[in-house]
Amino acid sequence: MTAARRAGAAALLAAGTLWAGCAIGPKYVRPAVAVPPAYKETPPGETGHDWVAAQPADTAHRGTWWTVFHDRTLDRLEAGLTASNQNLKAAAAQFLQARALVRAARSAYLPQIVAGASITPGAESGTKPLRSPLAARSYTDYLVGGDVAYEPDVWGRIGRTVQASRAEAQASAADLEVVRLSLHAECAIDYFALRGLDARKQLLNESVAADERALALTRDRHAGGLASGADVAQAETQLETTRAEAIDVGVQRAQFEHAIAVLLGRPASTFSLPARPLTTAPPPIPPGFPSQLLQRRPDIAAAERRVAAANAEIGLTSIAYYPLVTLTGGAGFESGSIGDWFRGLSAFWMAGPAAALTVFDGGRRRAAAEQARAAYDEAVATYRETVLEAFQEVEDNLVALRVLHQEARTEDAAVAAARRSLALAMIRYKGGVANYLEVTSAQTAALADEETSVSLLTRRMAASVLLVKALGGGWTSASLPSGNPGP
Repeated sequence: MTAARRAGAAALLAAGTLWAGCAIGPKYVRPAVAVPPAYKETPPGETGHDWVAAQPADTAHRGTWWTVFHDRTLDRLEAGLTASNQNLKAAAAQFLQARALVRAARSAYLPQIVAGASITPGAESGTKPLRSPLAARSYTDYLVGGDVAYEPDVWGRIGRTVQASRAEAQASAADLEVVRLSLHAECAIDYFALRGLDARKQLLNESVAADERALALTRDRHAGGLASGADVAQAETQLETTRAEAIDVGVQRAQFEHAIAVLLGRPASTFSLPARPLTTAPPPIPPGFPSQLLQRRPDIAAAERRVAAANAEIGLTSIAYYPLVTLTGGAGFESGSIGDWFRGLSAFWMAGPAAALTVFDGGRRRAAAEQARAAYDEAVATYRETVLEAFQEVEDNLVALRVLHQEARTEDAAVAAARRSLALAMIRYKGGVANYLEVTSAQTAALADEETSVSLLTRRMAASVLLVKALGGGWTSASLPSGNPGP
């Protein structure tokens, strides 16, 4: 290589290094979204709900958020889900794929070196034009060498590609957290639903025992001529109806148990949970401030990262209008005989810069640019819609907790009144003042109110879990992986 060519190549390489930090295309700015100053469903001054006002030391759902429910069985189930859930493993594998794509994009910053060797026997045509009749027709070409290709990031094409793949990898990491949060929330909701059914089963079993005692009393009164056969039939109907309800609970309980088994990555036939009625009220959940929600929700982070990736794609379509600059070179040994293969005269080399510019493409680059801008607009709209839906989910569960709490207090009063009514009806029946229809009506009303109370407690627990999920659990956007994934 002449001194002039070496100087030209060095200058081009230096220019590529200089321009590497000057990427073509728009600079990314996070899209603006409307953030309310406070949650509508947390009016100031109200107390006694299953949530508390925002606190500076907001640690109620950091890390393993389900521990706020203080249930060791739930803690054990959630830990098993983290270790063995197959959907979680699939999402983790998707993130690893995205991270590998970042490393692949970053490899373009380095030159590509290809080495090879070949031994190629051949023969020339005896009637080849201008061929010397004294030259041998057959030959063997012995070749060993290597090629080097390097694209200096003159216009920032490689940098934009890395930015896009890195943003997609971060979005994939946030997607993984969305799956993780959803699965843990589903496990908690299924668990509390199962415990709610255990409470309902216990209530129905107690009602069956009470109905059996009432039936025995009615039969004794019928034998003594104090009650009619219709009273006995009504008592038997009430007992068998309650027994049927108690048996029916087993279907739903088994299905929830099977669902939890699958979440834990275990066959349904090998998993069971002992019965334990739900009795504890949900813990207070601090919702924090609306402005914190943008950092807490992994789905918001994923949507925002995809906006950044779409912005990088716009830059790539802009760079397509600039020349593609490459530096190439090669060296090796080539000979017609193995004895001369590695002698000095057999050596060869070549090196030099190259540039290629697309002059006409029939509008392909313009179409790609329009498509990239439209994809960016779509990503922005998706991001803003995700934020709106996040605020809706928080408000929905805040109002659910507030209203269900008020309803539960009213229902507790109804249960107490129904129990007093049933006790009075039994006294009136034993005293011969009322018939058994009055007792049956009181029994039905008392059981219905008590079942409603259990249902409300289960719904409050589910709403608490959903509120934690809507708030992002223990995740924050600071948990996103860095821009430089490891090897």
